[in-house]
Amino acid sequence: MKKTQEIISCALNVIKQEENTVRQLAQYINSDFVVAVETILNCKGRLVVTGIGKSAIIAQKIVATMNSTGTPALFMHAADAIHGDLGMIQKNDIVMLLSRSGNTPEIKVLIPILKMRGSKMIALVSDTNSYLAQHADIIINAYTEHEACPNNLAPTSSTTAQLVMGDALAVSLLECRGFSPADFAKYHPGGSLGKRLYTRVEDLYKNNECPQVGLDAPIGQVILEMTSKRLGATAVVDDCGCLRGIITDGDLRRMLVSGRALENLTAKDIMCSTPKTIDENEMAVSAFHLMEQNHITQLVVTKDGKYLGMIHIHDILQEGIV
Repeated sequence: MKKTQEIISCALNVIKQEENTVRQLAQYINSDFVVAVETILNCKGRLVVTGIGKSAIIAQKIVATMNSTGTPALFMHAADAIHGDLGMIQKNDIVMLLSRSGNTPEIKVLIPILKMRGSKMIALVSDTNSYLAQHADIIINAYTEHEACPNNLAPTSSTTAQLVMGDALAVSLLECRGFSPADFAKYHPGGSLGKRLYTRVEDLYKNNECPQVGLDAPIGQVILEMTSKRLGATAVVDDCGCLRGIITDGDLRRMLVSGRALENLTAKDIMCSTPKTIDENEMAVSAFHLMEQNHITQLVVTKDGKYLGMIHIHDILQEGIV
C-alpha cells in the first residue's frame, strides 16, 4: 500500500498538471471564441451539446450551466444521435461537439449528417488538426498536452479543460445577455440559491406575532407581552404606531441586575431607543447578514417609520435561505 506522503505527492501532481492545463487555455480565448459567443447569442434556436464517453458527461454539465444562466440548451449523446436522437435537433439549433481527439468513430459518423442537415457546428476540441476541427464552422481550442493520469489514458486534464472552456462560454454569454440576479432567481426557484434571491422580509415576518407596548407600559405588561409573543423582544411604539424603541430579554436581565425599583419603571425607561430595523421589502438574506453583523437574533420590521412586526433569525434558518 502507498505511504501517506506518496499519496499526497500523487494528488498534488494531478492538481499541478490540471492547473497548468487550465492556465494555458487563456491563450485560446481569442477571436474564434468571440465568434462562438456571438453565434450562440444570435441563435434563434437552442445550443445542442454532444460528446462521447467522459466528454459526454462534461457536455451535460455545460448544458445545465447554460440553461441556468439564460442560454437554452440540451444534451444529445453522440452515440444515441446516430441511432435516432437526431430528431432532437431543430432547424435553427447550433450543435457544439466535445472531443479531445476529434477523431472518435461516433463523431466521424455524426459530422457528415449534421452538415447534410445544415446545422452550424462548434468544435470544443484539443486537436485542431482533427477530423472534427477540420469540418466545424467554429473551433474552441481546449488543448491538453498530457492527461493527469500517469498512463496518459484516463480523461482528466482534458475533461477539466473542456469544463473550464464551457464555463467561460456560459459566463461570457451571461454577461452579454445582461443576466441579473433577478433573472437567476427565475431559473432557480428551489433550494437555498433561489430562496436567497426572491424571499423578502415581508414573506417571513407576517407569520410571527407582533409584540408591542406603549411608552408608558409598566414592566409587568412588558414581560407579559414578550412572554406571550415568544420572540424574545417587544417593540415600543407611540400613539401613532411609530417605532420608538425595543426591549429584549437582555434589557430585562440588565434591569434586574441593576437593582432598580421595578414598581415605577415603564417601557421607555429600559428600552433601547436605537433598534436595528429593516424594511419589509428588503431581501431576507440581508436581514440575516444584518443580524449576524450585530450579534442579534431579531430585527424590527418597519415601513416609513411605522412598526410592522419582527423577523427572527430562526425564520430565515427554517426557510433554508442560508
